[in-house]
Amino acid sequence: MQNVPLPFAACADVTFVGAGPGAARHLTLGAYQALQDADVVVHDRLVGAEVLALIPARVRRIDVGKEGFGPSTAQGTIHTVIVTEARAGHRVVRLKGGDVGIFGRLDEEIEALEAAGLPFAILPGLTSATVAAAALGQSLTKRGRNKSLRIVTGHDMEGFAEQDWRGLAQKGEVAAIYMGKKSARYVQGRLMMHGADPATEVSVVENVSRPDQRIFEGPLSSLPDIVAQAHGPAVILFGLAPRRAVQALPFVKEARA
Repeated sequence: MQNVPLPFAACADVTFVGAGPGAARHLTLGAYQALQDADVVVHDRLVGAEVLALIPARVRRIDVGKEGFGPSTAQGTIHTVIVTEARAGHRVVRLKGGDVGIFGRLDEEIEALEAAGLPFAILPGLTSATVAAAALGQSLTKRGRNKSLRIVTGHDMEGFAEQDWRGLAQKGEVAAIYMGKKSARYVQGRLMMHGADPATEVSVVENVSRPDQRIFEGPLSSLPDIVAQAHGPAVILFGLAPRRAVQALPFVKEARA
């Protein structure tokens, strides 16, 4: 019989849960219930402390965090942990920061479960782009401004990721750039090379939704300098700046050229 995703109410051996960007208030009710029902939670480094605090004391936690250009748990090891725990009869929650289906290597882990003949369910979560835009007081799409929204990565397995730079550089385009801190100068160069206005608004939201969240904003021409101010995980919002009312808040910093 073909192995297919099961509704959350069904008895899945493994439930993939999106934890949101950090704050507990962005966790869905379904995700919260999955944590309460779990026997073991296999979680990433970027899952917020507020979310981890919601896991009952009886539930065993396994940290399989990855850090860009730093210490990381091998993906194959993560597959082994998930499969081993599920085969032992445990209710496993695979807890990922943000949404499980956006740059979260979800398909690879699903394929490991399929190969082992184990059923699974998926509970999506809020991704950093939507929460970061809300922190700016902005929408990601606006009638008359952008007809599309791009969520792109700043790097891939070989290094800097290639994108449709000409399309991204068009006036009015909006993009959320994940994992783009180390590639900021590369992204800036590619966009401007393909015609992007150096004055295009850019915002960098660091530690999205967490108590130490900070927002930096400025023009595309200053993108590397803006990004350099963010020391924690950050998402770059190309084409968006904080609304004036939001700019008055103490966590918004300006990096104008």
